Amino acid sequence: MAKLDGKVAVVTGASKGIGAAIAAALAREGAAVVVNYASSRAGADAVVEAIASAGGRAVAVKGDVSKAAEARGLIDAAVEAFGRLDIVINNSGVYEFASIGEVSEEHYRRIFDVNVLGLLLVSQAAAKHLGEGGHIVNISSVVTSLFPPDSAVYTGSKGAVDAITGVLAKELAPRGIRVNAVRPGFVTTEGTQTAGLAGSEMEAGIVAQTPLGRAGRPDDIADLVAFLASDDARWLTGEVIASSGGLR
Repeated sequence: MAKLDGKVAVVTGASKGIGAAIAAALAREGAAVVVNYASSRAGADAVVEAIASAGGRAVAVKGDVSKAAEARGLIDAAVEAFGRLDIVINNSGVYEFASIGEVSEEHYRRIFDVNVLGLLLVSQAAAKHLGEGGHIVNISSVVTSLFPPDSAVYTGSKGAVDAITGVLAKELAPRGIRVNAVRPGFVTTEGTQTAGLAGSEMEAGIVAQTPLGRAGRPDDIADLVAFLASDDARWLTGEVIASSGGLR
């Protein structure tokens, strides 16, 4: 029996990269998965098709998590499609650096609206449906311990994710709902390739500082998330776990 048989999961920002890998990992463990996307319907459909081809169940649902009505609609769609909700993975995120001299209101709001407000709105909507044994996993970042230059807003948003994880863990624990976070290190995805980071001097420098000596892969993060979402992690809540190859 797979670890997540009979469970229903929502993964935000799951049309590519780490989110797509998480959706696939949860499906392999038996969960029915709602693959959320903001704009890339083709990417989300590809993730759903891959899950279905492997014998799993999944649907794609569009939704901007930073909008309260759309966050609620995403959760409602999961319950309508599969009859329940057990797992929420808050993966949607904006990755954008800017020096303090370049920070603007637009830059701040673009990042915080998705990375922080979106997490809160989805968690708020989900909390009405999650019951005993429910799980929320938030995707943070190892930047919260590295403090890279030119990342004040992005690092600040992920610091908020870490803090919110601890608060929600205490707030939802009386209802038997666990809340944890994962801090990925540098992970090679479509996004890092598009941004020109894959194969760059920056990547080489990060890998040189990583004890395990390589960049991360999306499945490195996805497998940990699947563990946290399962009953194997039943005694873990309020934890923020680095998955970074030892990078500190």
